[in-house]
Amino acid sequence: MAEPIKLNTDIEKEPAIVVDDLTVKFNLSKEKIDSLKEFVIKLIKRKVKFNEFYALQNVSFTLEKGDRLGILGLNGAGKSTLLKVIAGVYRPTSGTVRKSGIVAPLLELGAGFENEYTARENIFLYGAILGYSKDFLKSKFDEIVEFSELKDFLDVPLKNYSSGMRSRLGFAICTLVNPDILILDEILSVGDAKFRTKSEAKVKEMFERGATVLFVSHSIEQVKSICNKAMILDHGKLIKFGDIDEVAAIYEDMLK
Repeated sequence: MAEPIKLNTDIEKEPAIVVDDLTVKFNLSKEKIDSLKEFVIKLIKRKVKFNEFYALQNVSFTLEKGDRLGILGLNGAGKSTLLKVIAGVYRPTSGTVRKSGIVAPLLELGAGFENEYTARENIFLYGAILGYSKDFLKSKFDEIVEFSELKDFLDVPLKNYSSGMRSRLGFAICTLVNPDILILDEILSVGDAKFRTKSEAKVKEMFERGATVLFVSHSIEQVKSICNKAMILDHGKLIKFGDIDEVAAIYEDMLK
């Protein structure tokens, strides 16, 4: 089992992430509405009825710098919602999330790609969306191409790319920097077996430099090989949080 990275300065003794009593609630429409105009009219007239759905309920935990957390649970447990709140994509309904350092969320690779543009053009477009300068992307261009293994397809529009090729390109762009907090949602399943091995090695290299990692995967073996801590979510509630071996054993029993 991998051990967390030990950091020494007083500043680095502060927790990487503190989640306190986090709740996320969505309002789901009870009725079918065929257009945005119809929805707005009904909303103004207060004729839209909602069902309340709690994606997360009163979740609290703390991660130290260098911890690697595996987030376990069945579909609909709230795993991806938790990652998106920590990444800043969703705002909590109540509760707080405190983070220390630069966050790199590898959640929806290539979400900012333009299908009509080539891979070459999308490297600069997607990189700009992620906050990279044009000069920085130019200096890293060959590295992106080499890692993604897409040299022969640079001038092909992305609309002709497979989902695996898009993910490989997105991964290569997103992992250019060394973040303090790395957020992964099934990211190590991108591409074929060879690329999965390479992407996993890349991620390990990143957090071996001291990054705190939050990782969602349906593979318990993959989580055990990467993480030193784990949690189990079930219908938005935190069932267990702690050492990877202890939590993994509980989760494996739940799956029997």
